[in-house]
Amino acid sequence: VNIEVDASAHEEYRVWLRDHVAELLALPGFTGAKVFEVLDPPPSAGRVGLSVQYALRDQAALDDYLRDHAPRLRADGIARFGDRFQATRRVLRGAR
Repeated sequence: VNIEVDASAHEEYRVWLRDHVAELLALPGFTGAKVFEVLDPPPSAGRVGLSVQYALRDQAALDDYLRDHAPRLRADGIARFGDRFQATRRVLRGAR
């Protein structure tokens, strides 16, 4: 998940993100997460870039999350931060 958050909300967002990541890691199928600050490409002016890399057991765990949990968890971030952040997602599979 790639995130740009307004610099003025960055500290509050990081506190929320810590709890959000912990909540995801408590769900079945999540096996790890790492949070990174994005340096390149640089975030938009007045924003801080973050990237969270989640690891899941398998595709079924991702499907379960997207169906059963994602709408609620994504709505929480929007309710708290509105347009002060933007998130984009991509799904990757390890090379075989």
